[in-house]
Amino acid sequence: MTLYRRFDAFDRGLHVALMVSFLGLAVSGLPLLFSESVWASRAAHALGGFQAAGMIHRISAVILIGVFLAHLGRVGKRLVIDRDFGVLWGPASMTPQPRDLRDLFNHMSWFLGLGPRPRFDRYTYWEKFDYMAVFWGMGIIGGSGLMLWFPTLFARVVPGWVFNVATLIHGEEALLAVGFIFTVHFFNTHMRPGKFPMDAVIFTGRLTEDELREERADEYDRLRAEGRLEQLAVGPAPAWVLPLARIVAVVVLTVGFAVVALIVLTLLNAPS
Repeated sequence: MTLYRRFDAFDRGLHVALMVSFLGLAVSGLPLLFSESVWASRAAHALGGFQAAGMIHRISAVILIGVFLAHLGRVGKRLVIDRDFGVLWGPASMTPQPRDLRDLFNHMSWFLGLGPRPRFDRYTYWEKFDYMAVFWGMGIIGGSGLMLWFPTLFARVVPGWVFNVATLIHGEEALLAVGFIFTVHFFNTHMRPGKFPMDAVIFTGRLTEDELREERADEYDRLRAEGRLEQLAVGPAPAWVLPLARIVAVVVLTVGFAVVALIVLTLLNAPS
């Protein structure tokens, strides 16, 4: 069985750090956001108290900012040093393009039985949506979070009412991000037909030739036409990677669904 590299060690390492930091932010941030709920106080107590939850939140934020900066650094290297402008446009770019609208329309038509299954290239439209959501989140959630973390510093340049807005935005946007990641992203990645209960490619960095041909037919044909397909052929991942990935996936999925359930219950029980 031929395997091809989809993600290198740098990409996989960043995703692990992103996953850990996001979980830390969600688990520590929600008890702070819903501090008046009974479950929130119990959850904070399990973390060592609200002060400890705040510390975990800040540490996780630092990790997430580091992931974001590392990714930007790699993109900058590809643009400035490697002169690889395909990172901005084309089949290997995460930038939304006109083709994505066509793929979305064809995908919806296929769901409704009105057309054939669409062919995708390296990145699908929903993967690009997830990717751009991270940039939105870093700007909105990250920026407002930094303001609340260092109020004295930012108070020198912004009026006081901005902090009230930042508090509202930080909580509401974070709630939206947590709900999206633990439902839509989880489904698109791990629970869609053919991948349940886990898509291990982000952990192993590899996918089979059949997976590449079926899921990303245009990429497969393009790489073959360019003579680059064999350059991506790799051996199997180390034996410990997949079992560890399965354990991590179970933990993450369990925590994610528990968080979503607590959010829904809290919102349903909130006073009108």
